[in-house]
Amino acid sequence: MPYSHITVSPVSGAIGAEVGGVDLGGPLDGAVFDEIHRAFLDHLVLFFRGQDINPDQYLAFAERFGPVADYPFAEDKDGHPGITEIVKQPGDTMNFGGLWHADTTYQATPPIATLLHAQETPPVGGDTMFANMYRAYDTLSDGMKRMLDPLQAVYTASLRAQGGTGARAQLAAQTGRGKNVDKMDMEAEHPVVRTHPETGRKALYVNCAHTARFAGMTPEESAPLLRFLFDHLGRPEFTCRFAWRPGDLTIWDNRCAQHYALNDYHGHRRLMHRITIAGARPE
Repeated sequence: MPYSHITVSPVSGAIGAEVGGVDLGGPLDGAVFDEIHRAFLDHLVLFFRGQDINPDQYLAFAERFGPVADYPFAEDKDGHPGITEIVKQPGDTMNFGGLWHADTTYQATPPIATLLHAQETPPVGGDTMFANMYRAYDTLSDGMKRMLDPLQAVYTASLRAQGGTGARAQLAAQTGRGKNVDKMDMEAEHPVVRTHPETGRKALYVNCAHTARFAGMTPEESAPLLRFLFDHLGRPEFTCRFAWRPGDLTIWDNRCAQHYALNDYHGHRRLMHRITIAGARPE
């Protein structure tokens, strides 16, 4: 179905589209938002270039997708509940989100979506990659699908995978507003393959940042199959890559997409404002 109010230009064959013809700082009538939401479901991640909006306008746009959720391990931006600052300073070596993951899957009700609004970007580098988990599931063999479909997995905030816990600790140290440090063992059990509540499509849901093991199995028993799935879901043909500029805004579907923040800009500062949209228990 064509778009009448916005332009939607895919950025890869697998995932992602750049949206034009809209100012997110102004009021969005229902017809315009309906097209944005349709593009969101079709492309999994949307990129809006050069959005010069303030925090209140940013929150107003985010809330069109649903109630804003709390991030459990950092305080909100001063005066703006729901916005978290994601910052890497020039002297930092570790970044936040530097591995394939879906956000906070260790929560009982992980977010529907995540938004980032770029405030400061390095002169080069600091891109974010996105991967399509529908395709990651669809390209598995029928035998693998039959094995995975009924499985549950344990997702934990304490998993030490490629700096998962360390990145959260660093975020707290950088912002000076860390919280819930006594809850780093937060965990939940979710399907290995979840069904998207709006599209009805199946998506691979495990991720190397938070998936510790299959339910009813030990970590050692789970590791070989999880390693295969972690390698599989980041295959280049499932992905796109976005180069940020100040003012750019992105929203992705946390139910069927994963992302990876690249850490290739040492010596430079990068600042993002993040919002997450409250979700429901995966099925």
